[in-house]
Amino acid sequence: MIIVVHTTTANIDEAKIIAHALVGKGLAACVNMHPITSIYEWNGNLEEEGEVELSIKTTSQMLEDVKKTILSMHSYELPALLWWPADAEEKYAQWIVNSISDSCKC
Repeated sequence: MIIVVHTTTANIDEAKIIAHALVGKGLAACVNMHPITSIYEWNGNLEEEGEVELSIKTTSQMLEDVKKTILSMHSYELPALLWWPADAEEKYAQWIVNSISDSCKC
């Protein structure tokens, strides 16, 4: 099953390091990075920070390894880690599966 994993990072450098690791290890076919502004409560304070959002295209079979990789590299005490199933155009979905299975260094 195709899934999208969502996380945010403190800056573009951290985002690129994580994205390169995920794609380089064959755990994800593609990672999109978007600058965003996040407003959230942390330790009783209202925070507003610039972050980089990562949209990671992978498969449900790779989820645990994707999570482990992100958590091992992330600078946040509590990184956002969300995922959901994704419907995809058939050829694009097959590209995701092939990209992962052809290059996985798990």
